[in-house]
Amino acid sequence: MPHYMLSVHSVEGQAREPMSEEEMRHSHERLGAVEQEMKASGTWVFSGRLHEADTATVVRTAGGRIVTTDGPFTESKDHLGGFYIIRADDLDAALALAAKVTAAIDTPIEVRPFAATSGD
Repeated sequence: MPHYMLSVHSVEGQAREPMSEEEMRHSHERLGAVEQEMKASGTWVFSGRLHEADTATVVRTAGGRIVTTDGPFTESKDHLGGFYIIRADDLDAALALAAKVTAAIDTPIEVRPFAATSGD
């Protein structure tokens, strides 16, 4: 079964109405229900929430040497905030799950398939 990454994106400085405690609780409940559905169906593989982009460190080579610099890798207002790794029958199934996640948290989700490997 193909694997997909559902990446959760945030936009630095994006004007967004602050949530009340009740709205925050309701959002967490909706997201928890979606995550439980993924786990119960065997779709969920792994997920993680990331710290803010300014905590990143970039490792690269320059002139044959390893160099580390403060991140993020790209200068952008859009940042990866977290992700889900899922199994889905096809892209349509992955998109349906992404729609549930974005509805729960009102944040853009990018869906990208993993490249096939010899074990797939």
